[in-house]
Amino acid sequence: MGHRSQADRDAMTVEIGFAVLTGALLAAVAFVAVCAPALLPASGGGVGHGLLVAAAAVAVLVFVGRVVDVLWRFRRRDTEREVGRRGPVLPDQPSQPGRTSPDS
Repeated sequence: MGHRSQADRDAMTVEIGFAVLTGALLAAVAFVAVCAPALLPASGGGVGHGLLVAAAAVAVLVFVGRVVDVLWRFRRRDTEREVGRRGPVLPDQPSQPGRTSPDS
């Protein structure tokens, strides 16, 4: 890994912020989705506590999974850019009658 420019460091900071923010939002949604049945009046106290523990565990897993996914994608994209790959090479578009060719 070579010396990184200020733009590279700023991009990584933004990416970390994005990963943490979206991870927190998704974790909150997962927590509410799992513990929503505990808010129903028919559920007992033991079931409610168990759902809260399960909801917390799911929220942690969702948060960590999102952060790791976003940062791995950023790292892979950053590595591909350093190597010089820009994705798959697409074939040239054939000319179509009555249309302008792409290279004109």
